[in-house]
Amino acid sequence: MKNTKILLCLIALILINNYILADNTPREVISLNEGWGYKPITATKKDAALTSVTLPHTWNANYLEGTTTYNREMMIYQRNLAITPAMKDKRLFLYFEGVNSAADIFVNRRTVGQHLGGYTAFCLEITDYVSPGDNSLEVWASNAYRTDILPISGDFNIYGGIHRPCRLIVTDKNCISPLYYASPGVFIHQDHISKQSADITVESLLSLQGNKVGLTLKTTVLDATGKVIESRETAANGESVKQSFKISTPHLWNGKKDPYLYTIVAELYDNGKLVDKVEQKTGFRFFTVDPEKGFFLNGEYLDLYGFCRHEDIEGKGSALVREDYDRDMSIINEIGATAMRLAHYPHAETMYELCDENGIILWTEIPFVGPGGYAYTGYLHNEGLEKNAREGLKELVYQKYNHPSICFWGVFNEILVNEGTKFKEYDNPIPFVKELNSLFKSLDPSRQTAFATCVDQSHYLDCADLVTWNKYFGWYSDAAPAAGKFFDKMKSTAKNKPVGVSEYGAGASIHHHQWPLDGKDQRTGSNIVDGKFPASFHPEEAQAYCHEGNWAAFVERPYLWAKFIWVFADYQSTIRQEGDKNGINDKGLITYDRKTKKDAFYFYKANWNPEPMIYINSRRFKERTEQNTQVKVYSNLKEATLYINGKKIGTGKKDHLNRIIWDDITLSIGKNEIKVKGKSGKQLLEDTCIWNVKK
Repeated sequence: MKNTKILLCLIALILINNYILADNTPREVISLNEGWGYKPITATKKDAALTSVTLPHTWNANYLEGTTTYNREMMIYQRNLAITPAMKDKRLFLYFEGVNSAADIFVNRRTVGQHLGGYTAFCLEITDYVSPGDNSLEVWASNAYRTDILPISGDFNIYGGIHRPCRLIVTDKNCISPLYYASPGVFIHQDHISKQSADITVESLLSLQGNKVGLTLKTTVLDATGKVIESRETAANGESVKQSFKISTPHLWNGKKDPYLYTIVAELYDNGKLVDKVEQKTGFRFFTVDPEKGFFLNGEYLDLYGFCRHEDIEGKGSALVREDYDRDMSIINEIGATAMRLAHYPHAETMYELCDENGIILWTEIPFVGPGGYAYTGYLHNEGLEKNAREGLKELVYQKYNHPSICFWGVFNEILVNEGTKFKEYDNPIPFVKELNSLFKSLDPSRQTAFATCVDQSHYLDCADLVTWNKYFGWYSDAAPAAGKFFDKMKSTAKNKPVGVSEYGAGASIHHHQWPLDGKDQRTGSNIVDGKFPASFHPEEAQAYCHEGNWAAFVERPYLWAKFIWVFADYQSTIRQEGDKNGINDKGLITYDRKTKKDAFYFYKANWNPEPMIYINSRRFKERTEQNTQVKVYSNLKEATLYINGKKIGTGKKDHLNRIIWDDITLSIGKNEIKVKGKSGKQLLEDTCIWNVKK
């Protein structure tokens, strides 16, 4: 009998727990990604044909044929919106995760609203605009040049269209609001986090149009297994409910070591009946940045290094789907990066979720971007632009507030300062930059702000918590001495502000090769490749050499709080005329199509990822004219042995940069099979490539 009672109690507990986790909310989220058609706004005939598309979509993923020019215009997107009988007496919200760059929304030809800015979400209520049955939904999307929408400049293309997902949210008359800057409506304030306790406040915003008597909000904290840690139920008397929790000995979110996530469930009840529910995942962590010692997560030093990343993939532009994000995250994990800078705008929600789950520390920023090679400015002193920057900043903070991976808000990138000499012609951005920094800090004092500069930092030292530099040392020369000297000087003049590296690197084409490097900067181009003079010659070997030199300087300077490579993958930029293809910025460590990882990628993999590996550098330099060469291997093995055409050449040991180098190697005329072998314990690793030497 006693055992039966115990069993019944266990079953009851399981049922209660499953009830809490079950998707039993009346809120319904319906994907609207299918069934769209689009046409240029210039196609004014009523019966003008639509081109069928599925979201996410952009119309200018590719350049106009034969050019590096792309369309910046307005397109009309249309689809049917079915309102079912089940939606009667419900509230309906359209949620767009991103329309680039300006969006006007119409339902049944009536204006519902407008949103300016292509990289943040927006939400509009359409309850009073629809009727039962079929309704028309129309979006006017424009990526045309405007001075009141960020970015107005930058070394990247602005893809037009509904380039992120769209959905219909159906709720009760009383709900947790989806309207507050298109945020989840639930904010998890990490008031004080330590290894001993997590003091948090969960703030839920309500939108109430029905009966307001008897409303309560229940908030539950669940651990990663779904176990209830704590729960609070509070009367919902207004449009905001704050509930405090104190969690003893929390399981901390600890970056890549242990990206542990809790789930916060906010449930709105009307006299005991559940009418809405929102779930948010988060992790509890604390961090500091020391000007002498760098970044510390949960009291322990963590070396922050990784990529800057654009949302841009060949053939898709910025209209990415889940498999694209999963593939990029797989590559990020393969190389062993600990951090990412999401450049130069807020990225899609999926990227933040993946970084939470994989323990990647994030810097994310608003699209306040300097010229980047263009002839015009990145800041115009006008009311429209400044209003758009403020709104975009609020949207970024509120929409991404609960992500534990985000530690840094980026205020600006390469905004040129009016310093009275070189840049005296520009509007002075300093007052406005300080305003933006203050706005970040007021909305979220728990995180730190940072800026990325390419001009004298002294003008900006009061504009953010952290200083970083975009500096490109050593294309054909050893970057280490110059980089080391520069950052030591910046540290000494930063007034005790932590200094880091927001961009560094060099371009590379996997079709351009040279050894030995001749020591001349050939980016202006004088080398014949495939019978043609490229705009610039970007040998893969030069990119790798540049990264080796920069990294050599950085590893000796732990005070550098972060090091971000420019850039994760090649991407389109209409102003670029370099490498093997115009219109492409080829500083990526992966090719635009994500199919090839360049030599420099494996240099960092050898230094960042402890998994045993060995890789022959310059492997794509297959057709050669010089017999004398260097064989360079990237490996985290202690030593490796080189063989050429089956003949043992010798065993070499890795250096402090995880390179094994054999100099003055003489290749045979004709085919040369290059092979290296090494061991990690009992595991045998090897790599092979073929080099052909012509007479």
